[in-house]
Amino acid sequence: MEEMRQSGRIIRQAVDKIPAGPIMGRWERWSSPPLGEAYVSIEAPKGELGYFIVSDNSTQPYRLRVRPPSFVNLQALDRMVRGGLVADVVAIIGTLDIVLGEVDR
Repeated sequence: MEEMRQSGRIIRQAVDKIPAGPIMGRWERWSSPPLGEAYVSIEAPKGELGYFIVSDNSTQPYRLRVRPPSFVNLQALDRMVRGGLVADVVAIIGTLDIVLGEVDR
């Protein structure tokens, strides 16, 4: 309980230090992605999350592909289930910790 009280005090101190004025910043200028191709990856909780962007220097990318970590992790399923029972597939998928909606993209 004392940790929750301390957390509440810290939050109140932080809120008191927020300056007055508009909260949302204004973005006056549209930015466009740079011309060409780019691949950027970040470390996500389930693995590497990658974005591939192709731009023709307009305000929106020409092509955008997302490479989710569950898609890559699912590729190991084939070797993991060989020689096992069909009932084991559910447990093996659970150990991979994949999100099938993410793979379906």
